[in-house]
Amino acid sequence: MRKILTSLTDGRGFDLGLVTLPLGFLFLMSGLPLIYNVLMSFQEVDMFSLGTFFRPFVGFDNYVTLFSQPQTWPILWNTALFVVASIVGQFVIGFSLALFFWVNFPGASWLRGLFLVSWVMPGLVVGAIWNWILSGDFGVLNYMLRESGIISSNIFWRSDPDFSLWAVIIANIWLGTSFNMILLSVGLSAIPKDLYEAAELDGANVWQRFWTITLPMMRSTIGAIISLGLIFTLQQFDLFAAITSGGPNNSSNVTQYWAWDLSFRQYDFAQGATISVIMIVFVMFASVVYVRSTRHEVRG
Repeated sequence: MRKILTSLTDGRGFDLGLVTLPLGFLFLMSGLPLIYNVLMSFQEVDMFSLGTFFRPFVGFDNYVTLFSQPQTWPILWNTALFVVASIVGQFVIGFSLALFFWVNFPGASWLRGLFLVSWVMPGLVVGAIWNWILSGDFGVLNYMLRESGIISSNIFWRSDPDFSLWAVIIANIWLGTSFNMILLSVGLSAIPKDLYEAAELDGANVWQRFWTITLPMMRSTIGAIISLGLIFTLQQFDLFAAITSGGPNNSSNVTQYWAWDLSFRQYDFAQGATISVIMIVFVMFASVVYVRSTRHEVRG
């Protein structure tokens, strides 16, 4: 013990302290809540036993109960649709914008910076903006669709079960597109120009250069972006709280919002913890894919 104190006071243990203190803080703020949440998923928890550790152990009963509820599978389907549609929309639009800004033109850097406004805005603010845009009576989106002849009557995006989930998907695509654009722009800038010049001399057209040079060279970057998109999309809560609140009739409900609703509205903490554990598994899987993608990119 005396040797440890001496090494800390004379500076030899300073590097150890720099590592130990952040790891301890991370374990205290993230590790302990994670362990506590996993334990709750195997226990019977109510409002009276929430603050104690002595709660009945029920094994996998919470998981069995969760998957036996009639609303579970529709909510899981909503989550899958929300994640896939958001990631595809963000990636396709973000990649298109990245390719557009890849060509230098006057004002490109300023215009690219404007697209970052959506990413730095809080989710609740973005939700408030899209509440106005998606309003059924006086929303901008309905006005534009009516004027262009696409629709003849207003669509109540937030209250119609057929459109409520898509309302959140549209808002989430708008929110994450700029993030995809910036990362893809960085990946594009790392591709040597000589490859395109050589391919052009060999007679390759624009699409051939894109499929044979751009996409293969961007493979690790694309993998990292999709993994990050999966992580961020599974954590998206603000837009649902601000736009639809999971309704109507669970038509726009997803697992992350449902876990919050069960825990803090219905006070079913065990079921909320069970859903959170399932989501953690998917997020950890996406994190592993992301780490492998970035490691492969560094080696390449």
